[in-house]
Amino acid sequence: MKIFTWRGTLIATVMTAALIYLLPTLNTDIWPHKKINLGLDLQGGMHLVLEVQTEKAVETTIERTIDELKQELRKKEIKHLGISMGKNNSISVELQGEENLNGFNTIVTESFNDFQVASTSSEGDKHSVVLALPDKEAINIQKMATEQALETIRNRIDEFGVSEPDIRIQGENRIQIQLPGIKDTKRAKALIGRTARLNFQLVDENANPEAAVKGSVPPGDELLYQMKENNASGSSSKIPFLIQKRVLLDGSALTNARVEIDSQFNEPYVSIEFDRKGARIFERITGENIKKRLAIVLDKNVYSAPVIQDKIAGGKARITGNFTMEEAKDLAIVLRAGALPAPVKIIEERTVGPTLGADSIRMGLMSGLAGFITVMLFVIMYYKRAGFIANLALIANMVLIGGGLAAFQATLTLPGIAGIILTIGMAVDANVLIYERIREEIAAGRTPIASVNAGFERAALTILDANVTTLIVAIVLFQFGTGPVKGFAVTLTMGILSSLFTALVLSRSIFEYFVSTRKVSQLSI
Repeated sequence: MKIFTWRGTLIATVMTAALIYLLPTLNTDIWPHKKINLGLDLQGGMHLVLEVQTEKAVETTIERTIDELKQELRKKEIKHLGISMGKNNSISVELQGEENLNGFNTIVTESFNDFQVASTSSEGDKHSVVLALPDKEAINIQKMATEQALETIRNRIDEFGVSEPDIRIQGENRIQIQLPGIKDTKRAKALIGRTARLNFQLVDENANPEAAVKGSVPPGDELLYQMKENNASGSSSKIPFLIQKRVLLDGSALTNARVEIDSQFNEPYVSIEFDRKGARIFERITGENIKKRLAIVLDKNVYSAPVIQDKIAGGKARITGNFTMEEAKDLAIVLRAGALPAPVKIIEERTVGPTLGADSIRMGLMSGLAGFITVMLFVIMYYKRAGFIANLALIANMVLIGGGLAAFQATLTLPGIAGIILTIGMAVDANVLIYERIREEIAAGRTPIASVNAGFERAALTILDANVTTLIVAIVLFQFGTGPVKGFAVTLTMGILSSLFTALVLSRSIFEYFVSTRKVSQLSI
């Protein structure tokens, strides 16, 4: 009786929790508002395959190395005649004088050992040095770029609010993305594919942008544009800027970016904050360049170029640009998530419409219901009244799976429905083993209560063996499988656990209630 009491309490607790989590899927106004998430194949959404332009990551590494090399040479007072990017991931350096050459070689050995001195040639007092990035290092940069792009895109999508996205690396430099339930596909693509490389660079006040537009760009500068929109007419114009190539501070120093409203103009802008190191650099930049224009450049577009009026301490700045609230939110998301290490290109795009999803759900439910009813009828016909107990356990099994999917916010996919249908068969299989054992005990002349206890105890080990091995397979499928396989593994895992509970705990409690409390003298089985 004591055993029955704790079993009854456990059953009531588990079933109540499952119902609480399942009900919001049937009625959205019910607490706790956790519905079963439907996968891309059921509710529709977007499927993308992106190609990471990993060679650009190598180029960016070389460009950054050139800037660092120039700063190091300037710090050590070593003069050079020019540093530029060469072919095949190399850097060409021109030096004059043996002393400068020796100093340069020392710096390369101490601080730039990722590069190798490929060649050194001399003509009189002038020396040409070629630094080469080894192929092994270039491959490592490309691999890291793909992995970093995956994490950056995942962070952006998480902040965008997509439920249960599937994001994974395909091959060497491709990323597969599945976004269930996404409706604004254009906005999602813009958010995912944006490089979001933020730089702070000085405006070259001594050169003429109009001359640069015609092709005369001074050395050390680059021609960038700011897009200006006229809210009244809806027209837009491009304002040219000559920006010094040297990056004073970049987005890697950001710790936060959020949308705020300008109280004067009632327009949204993005407020950014730097880490300690970034704050010190920003304070030094603004202190050294008072009355000069500092351009805020995002993906080679000038968002604003304010005049520095005074030294700015505290590590805070703002990005303005006639944003809509949605544009400002998306910009804040990509800045918080970080820049992509290299541009990405969409090479495959599919949109699954809601009609296809509705058809998939209807056909899946119909097949599941047909299998469910067929199994229930067979069990009742073959095991008579005991079949009703098996069917009650089967219904409880379905409730537990649904409640588990909602509680753990797992995603139900079309293969997942197949997993549920398979679970129906497995749950009945456990009851068949138990019932056949009970029949054997009754045939041997035992009492109903002894037959029930012996039937459950002797079948339990066999049921556990069969289900645990299947559970191991399901875990392996979930760990190493792709999206559809994972969906199947999720429902199969939940089905195995729930069928064990309903067969060994729920069914036994019901049998014991009838043979012990109701004093049933003969079992209909």
